[in-house]
Amino acid sequence: MSQAIQLVTLYYQAFNEGDMESFLNLLTDDIVHDINQGERQTGKKLFSAFMDKMNKHYREQLVDIRIMANSEGTHAAAEFTVLGEYLVTAEGLPEAKGQTYRISAGAFFDFKDNKISRITNYYNLEDWNNQVSI
Repeated sequence: MSQAIQLVTLYYQAFNEGDMESFLNLLTDDIVHDINQGERQTGKKLFSAFMDKMNKHYREQLVDIRIMANSEGTHAAAEFTVLGEYLVTAEGLPEAKGQTYRISAGAFFDFKDNKISRITNYYNLEDWNNQVSI
């Protein structure tokens, strides 16, 4: 259990520090990424491209992070608050004007070979849309 919690802690620490190299090194090459209300992507290359796109459109910090893991350490979940700024308009979304937002979010993780092998993210897209549509 402690290994799983440690991996997720390092994952969010690297995210908050903007350290994409360390962030990506915590993932298996065949990482499965379930995008919030979107498609499933497989592979570190696709995940890296997704993060490049996210980092272009948004500046985010995660706070109030709570991590839980099963006793075997094979699965974990995290709940947190996203403090963000909408920087550049993303296709199909409202126009970006530097709006800030605060949303609750969660993620689910699987592990393989002491790395993260699956990430499923969830947040309330309608709440986010309401906050940036001002």
